Amino acid sequence: MAKEPSQEFITQLNQAKGILYKVIRLYVQDADDEEDLFQEIIYQAWKSYPSFEGKSKFSTWLYRIALNTVLTFKRRVKLVTPVEDLTSINIVDETPKAETELLYLAIRSLNEIDRMIITLHLDGYDNEEIGSISGLSKNNVAVKLFRIREALTKKVKTL
Repeated sequence: MAKEPSQEFITQLNQAKGILYKVIRLYVQDADDEEDLFQEIIYQAWKSYPSFEGKSKFSTWLYRIALNTVLTFKRRVKLVTPVEDLTSINIVDETPKAETELLYLAIRSLNEIDRMIITLHLDGYDNEEIGSISGLSKNNVAVKLFRIREALTKKVKTL
């Protein structure tokens, strides 16, 4: 017996909700805004779910909705995302958690498009899927990824 659309949506959302937290964390630091965005993304995904045709993975589709919602939210409320100066941070703790935080901080310092591309890449999406989500060509994604990696390497090495 097939699941109802609402049950299927909830099941898939629960499997992919880590995507939402990751996208929100990279674009917003205010806890209230994070919660608002989480709810807004779920609402937008639910509203759009009837048009989900399954031509891409659910997680790819959800990524696109999450990114579009976050970027629209930021434009609508004109949020200013504070980006800490990476040179002012002194990382004494070299645990994996500290390294992860350093990487998040470096990624947050990128422009919105580059942030989206590297996040999708780190989540295992191939260049074609990233292109589908971002509206860029597969080759453009490859070039941007190369440049983003170089920029992140420089930022992290200066610390």
